Amino acid sequence: MGLLDRLRNRAEIARTQGLRPALRPPVALVPRRRGTTAPLDAAEEGRLRERLEHDPNDEVAFKRLADIVRRRAAEGHAAGDPQRAADDAVWALAEEMARNGRAWFPLLELGRLSVHEDRDGALRRFATASERDASGKALAESLCILREAGLANEALGLGVGHWRPREHDPEAGRHLVHAAVDAGRIAEARRYLESFEQFPDPERVAGVRAELERAIAEADARPGGGFTQR
Repeated sequence: MGLLDRLRNRAEIARTQGLRPALRPPVALVPRRRGTTAPLDAAEEGRLRERLEHDPNDEVAFKRLADIVRRRAAEGHAAGDPQRAADDAVWALAEEMARNGRAWFPLLELGRLSVHEDRDGALRRFATASERDASGKALAESLCILREAGLANEALGLGVGHWRPREHDPEAGRHLVHAAVDAGRIAEARRYLESFEQFPDPERVAGVRAELERAIAEADARPGGGFTQR
């Protein structure tokens, strides 16, 4: 049974038992080819699901599977709201994959989809993803999503609580410093930049440090650039 067929069954059980699905209902069903009962892309879907069972953070496999379910959902709801249907289908996929205790990439997708409608829920998902990933990649991506959503202060809160400069990818520190600059907290940005001295490979972070030093200097030179937001 394919993913969306299972989601259809789950939605039916929830309806008959009076249960409410979590946040977004999995509304997308699998369209069929005319004249056949085989779902579109069924073989590829199976291969992708096997890859994700082995590694739930396989970004390439997840994105390809998300493309498949997104297209199916949009085609199946062309008369309604194809974009919402596509988002709901990806939500359902990420929600299922995120149940794996090792999964952090699906949590990033859930956070990305919910950051505007459910900010607190998105922050919880980003925090869990950051805790599950020891490399700091999940934290870096979470901070990037929050910055792009205009939530610099929320990015700062998440980063300060989870950033480990000795262990994490420098990209996490880079987004944390930029978040402090975005929020107008120049003094904090400088303190976080000083923490780059803890990275075990100074040559690796030299370029990042130079970029951040320029960003801080430019922000500090702007009128009112050195203020600290509360």
